[in-house]
Amino acid sequence: MSTQSELALELSLVAQLVENGYENVFIKNETDLLSNLKTQLEKFNERTFTDEEFKQILNHLTRTTNVFEKAKILRDKFSFKNADNETVYVRFLNMEHWCKNEYQVTKQITVDGKYQTRFDVTLLINGLPLVQIELKKRGLELREAFNQIDRYKKHSYHIGMGLFQYIQIFVISNGVNTKYFALTKKPDFKFTFYWTDENNRRVSDLESFTKVFLDKCHVSKMITRYTVLHEGDKALMILRPYQYFAVEKILERVKNSPTVGPSKNGYIWHTTGSGKTLTSFKASQILSRIPKVDKVVFCVDRVDLDYKTTLEFNAFSPGSVDGSDNTKKLVKQFADPSVRLIVTTIQKLNTAITRERHQKTMDGLKDKKVVFIFDECHRSQFGDTHKNIVRYFNNHQMFGFTGTPIFTKNAATIKRHKVTTAMLFGERLHTYVITDAIKDQNVLPFSVEYTGRYEYKDNSRSNLDIDVEAIDTAELLESEERLSKIAHYIIGIHDSKTYNRAFTGMFCISNVKTLIKYYDLFRKLKREGKHDLRIATIFSYTANEAPNSDTGEIPEEDLDFNNSKVDIHTRDVLDKYIEEYNQEFKTSFSTKDSQSFNDYYKNVAKRVIDKEIDLLFVVNMFLTGFDSKKLNTLYVDKNLKYHGLIQAYSRTNRVTGEKKSHGNIVVFRNLKQATDDSIELFSTLDAKETILIEPYEDYVEKFDQAVATLLSVVPTVSSVDDLLGEDEQLRFIRAYRNLMRIKNAMETFVDFTFDSLSMDAQTFADYGSKYLDLYNATKSSTEKKKESILNEVDFQLELIRRDEINVMYILRLLAQNRGGDESTRKKREQEILTMVSSDPVLSTKRELIEKFILENLPTVSEDELEREYEDFLSVERRVAFEKLTAEEDINPELLQKTMDSIEFSGRFPTKDELVDTLNKKPSFRKRISIGERLVVKLSEFVGKFMEG
Repeated sequence: MSTQSELALELSLVAQLVENGYENVFIKNETDLLSNLKTQLEKFNERTFTDEEFKQILNHLTRTTNVFEKAKILRDKFSFKNADNETVYVRFLNMEHWCKNEYQVTKQITVDGKYQTRFDVTLLINGLPLVQIELKKRGLELREAFNQIDRYKKHSYHIGMGLFQYIQIFVISNGVNTKYFALTKKPDFKFTFYWTDENNRRVSDLESFTKVFLDKCHVSKMITRYTVLHEGDKALMILRPYQYFAVEKILERVKNSPTVGPSKNGYIWHTTGSGKTLTSFKASQILSRIPKVDKVVFCVDRVDLDYKTTLEFNAFSPGSVDGSDNTKKLVKQFADPSVRLIVTTIQKLNTAITRERHQKTMDGLKDKKVVFIFDECHRSQFGDTHKNIVRYFNNHQMFGFTGTPIFTKNAATIKRHKVTTAMLFGERLHTYVITDAIKDQNVLPFSVEYTGRYEYKDNSRSNLDIDVEAIDTAELLESEERLSKIAHYIIGIHDSKTYNRAFTGMFCISNVKTLIKYYDLFRKLKREGKHDLRIATIFSYTANEAPNSDTGEIPEEDLDFNNSKVDIHTRDVLDKYIEEYNQEFKTSFSTKDSQSFNDYYKNVAKRVIDKEIDLLFVVNMFLTGFDSKKLNTLYVDKNLKYHGLIQAYSRTNRVTGEKKSHGNIVVFRNLKQATDDSIELFSTLDAKETILIEPYEDYVEKFDQAVATLLSVVPTVSSVDDLLGEDEQLRFIRAYRNLMRIKNAMETFVDFTFDSLSMDAQTFADYGSKYLDLYNATKSSTEKKKESILNEVDFQLELIRRDEINVMYILRLLAQNRGGDESTRKKREQEILTMVSSDPVLSTKRELIEKFILENLPTVSEDELEREYEDFLSVERRVAFEKLTAEEDINPELLQKTMDSIEFSGRFPTKDELVDTLNKKPSFRKRISIGERLVVKLSEFVGKFMEG
């Protein structure tokens, strides 16, 4: 039995959509699309438009090529004056009653751009293409459909009137697996989502997905209600299914629940890192628009989270929130009926409703409908605020969000009673645990390495001779000898853990006293030249609260210390560290007041996110509520358990790119049982296999199996050249790509070495060079024939790129190689150049590097190397630029403007834009081939002189 073809899949999908109420319409090209758009907009707006009026509408729809701005145009009304000077209003989408729109389906619309493109299936809402469905036949990777859409974005959607830039939702399917996503500036397959039911069971086959997700009302609802226009990133964000169901559950409860009793409240358990801020924003935003709700109050438990949440809410929707800097301002917001959504801290909220001086203003709110949403509602301090809210507000509802709920097992005992999340907030409305998130690839699993003396470990480099548990903590766990061994160990492994600082790390330590010892040790080792890590620290300079040994809760260190008891010695030490920070980063922070310290906190957070700090030392701060995709390693010399442990580990598991396959946890305490217990408490049965990645030995076995598969396709490196046809090349690409993925995951293990593997490093690199050759051949092809199937392959160059290697690194290696006999020197030179060839960026510069070696390297000192190379590169770039303009008869000024635009915006010009730089404009027949040639030549120039 043959597999279902792409055409059969397409016809089946269209038939199902028609059965679901879509009108099947034949649209061949843009002319048909515009004609249909006029008809549908007339139908939707219940009026006819003259040709002149429709021209005004089109001018409005096409006034920008910016996808984000078009998303705003789609959601707004448009008005213009008609021939009779009457104001005419045009709607493009019914935002409030999303089912009341006009729905059509069409297939194979043709667009003539750089390539002639036919879009598989397009859903038109009110005549505009708002949903694009890209299909691949069964058996092909889903990623290939994603890559196809990425190419459409670059080459096709902007062509003509650019109406395809109005697409809000993309759907990709091979029949068996189906995912959806919104297009972003930098598309990433990791941010494509499966739809699920309310219980997180996937709806993955195309037929089921079409029935549920592409239902007319549902897909409109996802566009109008559950797509967020993120002003900060200028990007569209579409909610994932668990976010959708959580918001819907809260809305349902607010609209339909009784006004009294525990059943009116509820909480959402969504694992740390799954996007609770976006979910809670969407819930808050929609609730604030419900007429019967007077106020929505979003409560956080720290000053820094108040600032961060306000910032994020306003990035989602500018002006939606005016953060309350102090209690007086908060009370004023409560009194202002135009302020529907408030973000504040529980401390300020508690003060507002308990202090007598605010009663006169606040009493007017007692009978108003107020909905409270609590972030991180597992904190124990919610107990008192909860009681005060219940006593004060007569018509309130409360909802909590948490990644780690409080159950009886990890609950604190308050006045002889254990207080759980359910006791405070009532029924759990929706659940999305860490195993769900890892399965969906919304967060990453952890690699936990227990470093120290353990009976169950032998022959491992992580078998460090240090105590991991002791009765006399102060004497053994905090001894100078132990701390020194750990410091040297971290310095030795940090680069491999962070892929040569492509990512950053955090070191959490048991208390401030020990942190100071560690930090001084790292400072001393840096002065001695033992490491060059950029380090920073932040901690409370008040009397420290110890973690709760029963519950595992990490104490929250508020940044407002004005009324706190200050530890003078600790404060002086921290000021010394901050002064060193100021010198390094040209800042001027201190602990002189809460505001300056608060600003220091924000600055440290930003520099960790921006990878300007390699290793951050903390006690409690940053272990909860801090998100950085570039943080991938946590070193732990601190006892953690239950929600404190999961919260801390989860700092490392944010998804970003292919290289970050898991979060690294390096533990210097005996936390194995605590880790196992925490995983059991906060996930499903048999969760360890999902949450913790396999041991190194399993990866060795996987690697060797992948090598065997590769060798069955290409027994030798040279045999790659003998592959016949694209199908065989595709087998090699997939086999080597799988090997790269496994090796990428193995590299962060301290035991990683090629010595124990069935392929040595040189052979692996040589196959990598052939892999890159195929990539470059695919990308540089200009033939206008049937598109290569290799065009649809994701080569995942991120996995092959060596982040620590750049041109200067290579040249310094070569400069250090100038001594010794000629044969040894030549051999080493060839090895280094092979390394260049196997790097996707540096391979384009090999010719330049070889020329510099021949003409300049023998006489240049190492100190002058960088300046000499920059001078050399400048000359070569000018020569190449002049050669390009002369060969193609290009206007140099226009080409230079194009180059400047590439450097400034990163956007590569279109074929037509390059043709416009020519002194003599070619005929229409020649324009296409000349444009393609210019694209190739400019790509080579950019790769050689402007990238990397």
